[in-house]
Amino acid sequence: MKTIRSLIVAVLALVLLPLSARADHKNFVVSVYVRAYEVEKMKDTQWLESSWKTISSQLDVDKIYLETHRDMLLVDDATLEKAKRFFEKQGLEVAGGITYTISEPNDFETFSYSDPEDRAWVRKVAEHTARHFDEILLDDFFFTSSKKDVEIAAKGDRSWTQYRLERMNEAGRNLVVGPAKAVNPKVQVIIKYPNWYDHFQGLGFNLEDGPQIFDGVWTGTETRDPGSAQHLQNYLSYNIMRYFENISGGRNGGGWVDSGGISMSMDRYAEQLFLTVLAKGRDVMLFAYNQLLDVKLNPRFRASWQDGETSWDYDAMAAPFKKGRETVTPTTMARIADVVLRQADELAGFLGNPVGIQSYKVFHAPGEEFLQNYLGMIGLPMDMYPSFPEGRKTVLLTEQAATDPDLTRKIEDQLKAGGDVVITTGLLKAVPEKIAPVCELQCDDRKALVNDFGYYGKSDRDILIPQVRYLTNDSWEVVSAGRPLLGGVSGWPVLHRATYSKGTLYVLTIPDDFGDLYVYPAGALNRIRQAMSRDLDLYLEGPAKVGLFLYDNKTAVVENFNDNPVEIKLVGTSSLRGLIDLETGERVDATKEPAFPSFRRTAPASKASLTLPPHSYRAFRYE
Repeated sequence: MKTIRSLIVAVLALVLLPLSARADHKNFVVSVYVRAYEVEKMKDTQWLESSWKTISSQLDVDKIYLETHRDMLLVDDATLEKAKRFFEKQGLEVAGGITYTISEPNDFETFSYSDPEDRAWVRKVAEHTARHFDEILLDDFFFTSSKKDVEIAAKGDRSWTQYRLERMNEAGRNLVVGPAKAVNPKVQVIIKYPNWYDHFQGLGFNLEDGPQIFDGVWTGTETRDPGSAQHLQNYLSYNIMRYFENISGGRNGGGWVDSGGISMSMDRYAEQLFLTVLAKGRDVMLFAYNQLLDVKLNPRFRASWQDGETSWDYDAMAAPFKKGRETVTPTTMARIADVVLRQADELAGFLGNPVGIQSYKVFHAPGEEFLQNYLGMIGLPMDMYPSFPEGRKTVLLTEQAATDPDLTRKIEDQLKAGGDVVITTGLLKAVPEKIAPVCELQCDDRKALVNDFGYYGKSDRDILIPQVRYLTNDSWEVVSAGRPLLGGVSGWPVLHRATYSKGTLYVLTIPDDFGDLYVYPAGALNRIRQAMSRDLDLYLEGPAKVGLFLYDNKTAVVENFNDNPVEIKLVGTSSLRGLIDLETGERVDATKEPAFPSFRRTAPASKASLTLPPHSYRAFRYE
């Protein structure tokens, strides 16, 4: 695999393009964001030319965003126009950007949108930027965390969430979009939403109204180090793109990745870029110019698994290469981004529209935050929607569906139509009264410590799960766990089912620590995947931390996020004949095997076996 991908890298590097020519990626645009600090430096012609040469010799760029404001620094007219002309001469499309911060280093200090002086400054920045650009992208920070006296007075008896949602809607219309369009009627004002979407409502990001106030949205797909700071799982880089596409009516412009996480290895950076492309992002934004210039290639970015056959070859990336008539010796992370994106561009052309298990997330709803990303990491393809999915064989409901006042009827309608509903223990605990008309179940604060899943295997450590209690013979355990289960004294449901009309209600037990889903034994995960995949052509068998990405043109990508190789199977109906690798043409035949035990009568399954190296992917067409 490494030999083939090294060849791809070499071929791409030999494409004879002048160093200043537009990159013209085939399936998405590659953009670079320049902070106001660096735009300000572009007064110096020598710095502008030399910095751009360093980046552009290693990275093919289609578009650049020049930021006018950050941390009260407002770049002057002359400097903006100078930089704009320079990049237009390089063949790039040029747009503007704004970061509405008072002091980013001071806990992301934001403006007070009830303070007259702050409001005047916000408006001034929008008007200033619109004079120079026909497209403006707002960076992460168009929210408010301010609790000044003026904000406290303006809030009144409302909750902070309610106040901020209303205030930021008003500010978006009256301080940013309206003033910008008054200055430049052609301008498109686009909001980039960051990656912490499940907490947006508390700071004023309004995902229900914002996509209609602004001319488009962008998506933060930075997942960086999942074990620190925001604790965002790798899969979020894909899942959030799909969610924002669904809430924006197809107006999600692209995904946004920075260098965070590269210290874990080059692969962690590459994965974020790659998943942004797998989600069919129309644009991939590289944040930022200064990182592409200053984050130097370093042997510590080369992880130990790079000694094997992996998808991205650090040694090939760090080696000198030909570009046009020049030999370039890579020096910064810009080279990593270029190789990954060129490789992803070749693959993206084969892939159709993403499909997955549809999950209902009510706007602004709290509960089981970011859970769908953990489910994606156990091989369940996720597709989140702000309305209850219609016409599906399976619907996933987490605690974030609890606030829907009509939830019971929607569940009953789905089941009466012959579909399934999978609810989490978080939802069951939150609204047992809404589930009771279908099945009388209980889930409260009582816990069980488990490690033995019986027929389905054992976990490597103890897992704390909520206890699901039910009426004997009214509903049934599908997967159980105890400590021990076999020969033990008790067991508790991990996957539970109750029949209702023509459908089945499943309860999926979510451990107290969502990350413990990754230590569920493969056998238990396989049974969960089978139960939840009625809408999908394929499901995955194997361990956790392997992602499955499916498309409507019978293509699929599997990606291993583990530090070790894994053995997996892709499972389809008996008609599945095999897989054809989209990059190499290699064929993997499927063999017929007995169907996984199920209370439903199912047709025999066909399974294709694969070995995935660490932090690597394979992409297939299946037939």
